[in-house]
Order: sequence, then C-alpha cells, then structure tokens
Amino acid sequence: MSRPRVALLNAAHEPADTARNFRRELDADLVEFHAERGELPENVEFDGVVVTGSRSSVYWDDDWIPRLVEYVADAHDAGVPVLGVCFGHQVLAEALGGTVEDMGEYEIGYREVERTRDDPLFEDVPESMTVFTTHSDAVTRLPPGAELLAENDYGVHAFRADHSVGVQFHPEYDNETAEELTRNKELSDEREADVLAGITPENYAAACEAKRLFENFTAGLAEARAAD
Repeated sequence: MSRPRVALLNAAHEPADTARNFRRELDADLVEFHAERGELPENVEFDGVVVTGSRSSVYWDDDWIPRLVEYVADAHDAGVPVLGVCFGHQVLAEALGGTVEDMGEYEIGYREVERTRDDPLFEDVPESMTVFTTHSDAVTRLPPGAELLAENDYGVHAFRADHSVGVQFHPEYDNETAEELTRNKELSDEREADVLAGITPENYAAACEAKRLFENFTAGLAEARAAD
C-alpha cells in the first residue's frame, strides 16, 4: 500500500521545529507549505491536508489567515480529509461554520482530556488521555453537524465534521518542544515552574498513547488511496 500524499500547511512562526515533529509522526509523503508566509497549494489534489498550530488567532486580520480558512473549506468540500491541530483545529471549525473565541485565560502543560464518543480517529486511544496543551483560543461553537469527540474543563478538544477532524491539543509534541515553548511564553515564574515540572518522561510516555491518532488518520488516507 503506497503512502498517502498530504499537504502540510505549516502555520507556525518557527516552521522548522513544527515540520520536524509532523514528519516524525505522520506516515505520509508530506508536501510542506508555509501558510504564515502566504504559501498555499494551487489545488486540493492531495489525499489529505494537515494544518498545524500557530501563535496567530483565526480571527486576526492578517491576510494569510482568511486565505488559509478558504483553502481548508475548499479541500473539505472536495472530499479531502483535513486534520487540524490546535490553531489548525480552530481554522477547520471556522472554515466549516463554527465559532472560535478568546478564552480569556491560558491552558498549557500536560493535561487530561476525556473522549466523549468512539471514533476511528481515536481507535486504541484511552478514553482519558494525557496530552500537551497550549492555547488561549477555543472552539466555542461546533460547525453545523459536527460531533464532539473530546473535551476537558477548558472546552472542546476534538471534533469530527464528516471526513475531517480537529484536535485542540498537540499530539506531535516531544518534551524538547514542550519545554522550549513553555520557556518562551509570558507566564509568571510560578506557573512556568509548575508547567516545566510536569514535562517529564512519564507524562510524555502517557501522551504517546494519543499519538495513535496520527496512525489512524494516515491509515484511513492510505486505505482510501488504495481503493481509488
């Protein structure tokens, strides 16, 4: 079975680290586009699309953001499965008619997220997941017809809209990325120390269970490619 061809829409402001993490986790032939620089594919002729995290907010006025939202909507409407991660999860929600808002607070660190229903994305993933989170925006209204897949006390952490899915947390992170990001955030000394204390090999090992969603997503793409 050949590997699926996937557009990686890299919206990060440190794109090299982000690309490294997704290339490690995704069993696919990735074609990277620097979305935050205005780079987008000329068409939607991919087996799948992955949209990364970003320091930006989907409701900002930056020219590249509405263009990215439009591309994601076009890809989804063409039947191409989209996986959105963090900012990408919010982009997917916005593209399909949901609502994203500033939470007025910040969720960061290894946290627990509860699955709300069975879904192919979370096959062999525990109902209670340890995941690394870092966000101050949240999906406050799901797109019409979308199904909630996971949540915690900060709100929506995963949803499905037909063939596309979004996750608010960062399954692609390793502890190096988590520590670097935490040190670069504007946190109080006490909160930074608390988050850093939780970035342990044990928590990373627990969070690796959620990485199975990458296997499940790309396996679905490969099966669809083989069936064509």
